[in-house]
Amino acid sequence: MDRAAADALLADVELVPAVEGSVAAARELERRLLANEIPVMLATPDACCGSGGCAPKLQVLLREEDVPRLGQLLKDEWLEALAREGLGDGLMALGTPSSGEALACPACGFAGPLVEGACGDCGLQLE
Repeated sequence: MDRAAADALLADVELVPAVEGSVAAARELERRLLANEIPVMLATPDACCGSGGCAPKLQVLLREEDVPRLGQLLKDEWLEALAREGLGDGLMALGTPSSGEALACPACGFAGPLVEGACGDCGLQLE
């Protein structure tokens, strides 16, 4: 999917911010999502921390119904990266955290308890 096709699909559609990051990271995620036929747009966040020292950021916006597809894409890429590093069976190779211990989410970095097998922050399915 190219930028023009995504823009046409997203015209007059309510979008939700899915990821916020550096300009380079947001553009790279946009490229990967469009390559996987997930229409997205980039936008400047509405709010800033106010300190004036922040690097420029962009938000990746998409339709709410496409959020699970984004989560699945990020999960698949993460598992592929684990396999490339020789960690074999992905999440199983990492072991199970002991009680009270949490693994950081590969998508958002949140280190907290899973909610029905998903990240408690971004909802990425981890189990």
